[in-house]
Amino acid sequence: MAALQASSLLIPSSSSGCPSKRRVSASIHVPKLPKLRLSDASSAMTRKLVEEFSNRNGYTITEPLQMEVVEKVSPSEPRRSPSRSPTSSVETTTKLYAILETVEDRVEMHDNIGKQRDNWNKLLLNSVNMMTLTATTTAAMAAAVPAPSLRACSALLFTAATGMSLVMSKIQPSQLAEEQRNASRLLKQLQSEIKSMLVQQSPTESDVKETMEKVLALDRAFPLALLGKMIEKFPAKFEPAVWWPMVSGHHRQSQGHKTFTNTERNGWSEELAVEMRAIVQVLKSKDKKDYLRLGNLALKLNKTLAVLGPLLTGIAAATSTYGGSTATTVAAIAGAMAAIINGFEHGAQVGMVVEMYRNNAGFFKLMEETIEATLEERDYDKREKAEMFEMKVAMKLGRSLSQLRDLARKSMASCLQGTEVDEFGSKLF
Repeated sequence: MAALQASSLLIPSSSSGCPSKRRVSASIHVPKLPKLRLSDASSAMTRKLVEEFSNRNGYTITEPLQMEVVEKVSPSEPRRSPSRSPTSSVETTTKLYAILETVEDRVEMHDNIGKQRDNWNKLLLNSVNMMTLTATTTAAMAAAVPAPSLRACSALLFTAATGMSLVMSKIQPSQLAEEQRNASRLLKQLQSEIKSMLVQQSPTESDVKETMEKVLALDRAFPLALLGKMIEKFPAKFEPAVWWPMVSGHHRQSQGHKTFTNTERNGWSEELAVEMRAIVQVLKSKDKKDYLRLGNLALKLNKTLAVLGPLLTGIAAATSTYGGSTATTVAAIAGAMAAIINGFEHGAQVGMVVEMYRNNAGFFKLMEETIEATLEERDYDKREKAEMFEMKVAMKLGRSLSQLRDLARKSMASCLQGTEVDEFGSKLF
């Protein structure tokens, strides 16, 4: 409070005859005006921008972001520069929101295209079977009642059915629809990861880079285009699907003879590391191996059916043009068999089964790489907390923590005794 001294006042005294002078002093207290700091205004404006940005598109950050611009320090302490400026934090968050919008758009695109390709499978299958059965009936009628018009109609329908059957065998619409469903599911997982990252922690540039790599890896694994970028439907060798960026740059350097406490190890112990390696061994020898075997069988079956369908309709189209009961009878039989094979191949969605096995094998491959990469990381601070990591592995395999540890003990016992584990690692599929 500031005090303003008032001027002296002269007041006459009435006690005596002669006038006397008495000096009176007074002070007036005026509240001190606050000093406006530009740093406070800048901080308030930054907070307002962050709040508006966080509410954009319906994403609200439940935990406040640390956006203090001015650091309060005592006069005796030197000012320390922060490790990361608020401007860079806002830019990083903006980039992550832009990636999130892209991921949401990808989800919508894969959902729409997946529905479209599922309709392709149904409509093309119905059209091919109707044309094949109609041509077969016409060929049978031509065998009973010789007529050039019946033979011409039968040959035309068989030819059209052959062309459409070749297209279906080439693109495998049921497999295309399954690819889009898997892409949509994985992109939704990535979408949840980005939202959790924005809520629970301040994102960094490395988080932005890693997220972009995941999006691009999904684009490569599940392309939207058909011409030039479609996944090979009949590869020479059945391989698991890969939809994640390749892991590189692990810190495998030895830490010498340094001893770590449990806190410094981030909860990790040698016993847990051995259990995780035992889990990896089960996934390799049981789950992944079994799905690779089933995938190879399904792929061979799909190749055989994809060749037989168009081949039989082509034979029916060629023989139906000749006159005589024998040729028309062969055309009718070939057409009936082609309808059966096409119905089994595309109605039972053998291509979708192949894609399902391919993605299941890829899931177990991802589990193996994730566990191995975590165990090879020598910097325990960069590892995920041991308890959380163990819980995630158990949940992904459909097991409780006790069941996961029992499986690890069985795997270690089988390695010592030279026997095989009597169960699979995953209880989901």
